[in-house]
Amino acid sequence: MTSTEATAAGSSSPGIWNLPNILTMLRIALVPFFVWFLLADAPGLDSESGPWRWAAVVAFAVAIYTDKLDGDIARSRGLVTNFGKIADPIADKLLIGSALVMLSILNELPWWVTIVILVREWGITALRFFVIRYGVIPASRGGKLKTVVQTAAIFLYLLPLGALAPWLVWVAFAVMIVAVLITVWTGVEYVIEALRIRSQGKRAGTTTAGN
Repeated sequence: MTSTEATAAGSSSPGIWNLPNILTMLRIALVPFFVWFLLADAPGLDSESGPWRWAAVVAFAVAIYTDKLDGDIARSRGLVTNFGKIADPIADKLLIGSALVMLSILNELPWWVTIVILVREWGITALRFFVIRYGVIPASRGGKLKTVVQTAAIFLYLLPLGALAPWLVWVAFAVMIVAVLITVWTGVEYVIEALRIRSQGKRAGTTTAGN
């Protein structure tokens, strides 16, 4: 490869400042506004289901939509970057985590649900870094389903269901329980996969050293 070709190849790689990454940063920037809207609607942590609550619902919906949009654009236009690979899951965990914590602070969601989901999410993230020397834990279909169900459950909880139709509160709780079950199930799957990758990596390292 000539120097001209190398330069051309280097210039073709996507930079940080592209549309998918900007959408990811927008999602991160929306998190503090989302939290503020929930607090503004709940003076003394007593939710009023007023306009600020609806603003929180809209902020969450916009943030979730940018999550799908930035992924679609990045894949279709070849704009996948290392920054995006790191920032995108961080943005997702900040949004989901802040929503769960705030709902628990407002006494609308049991704390045990929030703790189970957050321990699983951050635990699997730490596990990925732990085994990265041996290989990458790929995202599973169950993991994607988990994200969808978690998002649906949180969205239902954010809606002022008590004011709209009290019985819908039980629907939201049922969906959240399903989300917890899938979250735990996929977490176990990831742990098993991590152990398999680590075991294979160690065997490969021993074989190489023996040769």
